[in-house]
Amino acid sequence: MHSVTRAALRTAGGLVGAGVAGVAYAALVERTWFTLRRFAVPVLPPGSAPVRVLQVSDLHLTPGQAKKIQWVRDLAALNPDFVVNSGDNLAHVEAVPPLLRAMEPLMQFPGAFVLGSNDYYGPVPKNPARYLTRSHAEVRSHRVYLPVDDLVSGMTAGGWHDLDNARTTVTMGEHRVELVGVDDPHIRHDRYADVAGPAASDVALTMGLVHAPYQRVLDAMVADGADVVLAGHTHGGQLALPMWGALVTNCDLDTRRAKGMSRWWPGAGSAGRDGGAARSSHAPEDAAWLHVSAGLGTSPYAPVRFACRPEATLLTLLARDS
Repeated sequence: MHSVTRAALRTAGGLVGAGVAGVAYAALVERTWFTLRRFAVPVLPPGSAPVRVLQVSDLHLTPGQAKKIQWVRDLAALNPDFVVNSGDNLAHVEAVPPLLRAMEPLMQFPGAFVLGSNDYYGPVPKNPARYLTRSHAEVRSHRVYLPVDDLVSGMTAGGWHDLDNARTTVTMGEHRVELVGVDDPHIRHDRYADVAGPAASDVALTMGLVHAPYQRVLDAMVADGADVVLAGHTHGGQLALPMWGALVTNCDLDTRRAKGMSRWWPGAGSAGRDGGAARSSHAPEDAAWLHVSAGLGTSPYAPVRFACRPEATLLTLLARDS
């Protein structure tokens, strides 16, 4: 009987030790183990020259995060044709100056941005179990207002386009590209009806921009003819399980699309966790490409990542075969 008890205690001790080690790794190692993802996207007309689009998202910056700031600045060495910032840049009321310092070299390139909820409101302590429920709405009884106007002024002063509920045409490399964006659906600031309409016929492609990839926005953009949609918000699940992936997305997107490249078409989200044909050859021929960035930061109140490294993404847009 005593040997059974000792064995049980050893097992329990081992599990506790593994848990402590896992938390330490998630908080001290992976949280700042930044990486650059690369995807090739065959979305341009046949015969087109490639276009390189750099996406950064979800920095959740606080003053003093020198390593993150320098890593983002160094991305300018990639020499992209265009830069997209998909929101949630701030996590502190004094974070705008360091954020603009981080983005300064990237604003030497053409670019555009949309805002996330954490550009408007600062992080507050909350029960992490909320993310395991089906209630995804942003509820803030004690809001900490962030200097979002200063952020927008700084980004637009660098020449970037504010795509919050806006539509415009830009030049990417040799191509004219239509951009259509919305403010953050997570806090219901999106007004897609203000910018809705068929994709332009005199451009190389139409690109949608949104912070939180809610299905209502993805469906509307793709139904109007968007060829590719870029989003953030999910943190790739932030805490993922090896061989399984994300447990949550903090929106109504299925977990198979929590990060990376997949296909999207109106109604694609009705297939459940497996995402239907998200990553298979069974997607409709006219399905759009959806890229969800796992982002570069975390809330100061949940400073951990596990099996989901912080990332930026270089998307190379290539010509379709036909």
